[in-house]
Amino acid sequence: MSFPLQETAIQPGFVRGLPVQYFPAALFPTMHPVDWLHSHFAVGGWSPLQRLSGMLTAHMTRIAPRNGFTWHPHRGLEIYTWMLEGRLYHEDTTGGKGELVAGDLQRMFSGDWIEHQELNPWDEPARVIQIWFIADRHHRGVEPHYQQVNSSQLPRQIIGDATVYCLIGDNSPMEQHMTGRLTATRLNSSGTTIVEAPQPDEDLFLYVTDGTGDVSFNGSSVRLGQYDVILARPDMDSVTISSAQSGGLGYLSFYLPRFL
Repeated sequence: MSFPLQETAIQPGFVRGLPVQYFPAALFPTMHPVDWLHSHFAVGGWSPLQRLSGMLTAHMTRIAPRNGFTWHPHRGLEIYTWMLEGRLYHEDTTGGKGELVAGDLQRMFSGDWIEHQELNPWDEPARVIQIWFIADRHHRGVEPHYQQVNSSQLPRQIIGDATVYCLIGDNSPMEQHMTGRLTATRLNSSGTTIVEAPQPDEDLFLYVTDGTGDVSFNGSSVRLGQYDVILARPDMDSVTISSAQSGGLGYLSFYLPRFL
């Protein structure tokens, strides 16, 4: 199968022609380039999933206390940051600034050029999921800008024992200059929920952010852990996710234009 170079690039042989596929976190690179930074790249970097429908990267970044990324530039990107733990301070050259705490969602549209810094000046570590998209072509003349919302502003629904937050698309207040939908699911201890199937023009990339549990599909069950990945097509059978008895489980579901 061939993919448009600028939209999707997957290591040959990594995915198979199945409606649902599970990949443990160990198959994706974890990097520790400096003493204050740990990252797990499910998409981008040295991951077998190089690009998915214009998504250049989806990765976890852990920033040690009193550290962070000082001023640096971006162009042509829509960058989303989903805060998992701790706090993070953002400031950019448009005047956008804000302090992110767990449950906050931030969006920075770089336009033709923006510079920003992301700092953790506090005494506890910060952990985020950051997602970079190539901006849709018809938005590339838009000026750079910044937006931040907290979890109380995000639409949510209850599916089984899970609370599902709508981060991008589906009536989220977050603007978007890319094509796709994103939800964040949180299961309490011993909870069970059903994974929403992609729409006919979508595929699903699911990224576990926290906790342990089990995923059941095609009559079998697989143990699920932090930073594991699930890929699925619209023709998938029912997929059920259950959390462990101690602690909950959280994951992000990216519904993107077809990439499988």
